[in-house]
Amino acid sequence: MPVITCFQPGDVQQFERLVTEEHFAAFESDQVHPVYSTFALARDAEWVCRLFALAMKEAHEEGIGTYVSVEHLSPARLGSTVMFKATLLMVQGNRVRCRYEAFVGDRLIARGEQEQRIVPKSKLEGMIGG
Repeated sequence: MPVITCFQPGDVQQFERLVTEEHFAAFESDQVHPVYSTFALARDAEWVCRLFALAMKEAHEEGIGTYVSVEHLSPARLGSTVMFKATLLMVQGNRVRCRYEAFVGDRLIARGEQEQRIVPKSKLEGMIGG
């Protein structure tokens, strides 16, 4: 079923993240370095793009992430505020694709793309067995 939207390509959503120790790069029990990890960055990039899907979906639908790319260009240190800016690229059927950028001040720290698909909750539950 096609998603009906009032958004147009070029529309923007924004989200801020304050970097804390829980966002540091760590695997298993070892910290790799005390800066904002690529893993945490990818999660937050998906969130800023998901804001479009949340505004578009109906009560019986859910948005699911199907794609994320991360080009991590520069570190964000403890206490930094990271500003995410997602720009809508397209809505095609149930696909919602965005480009995002992440900044600390004027410094670009990451960029990439993310895609959500809006599906009926019943279909999602069937896919994951819930």
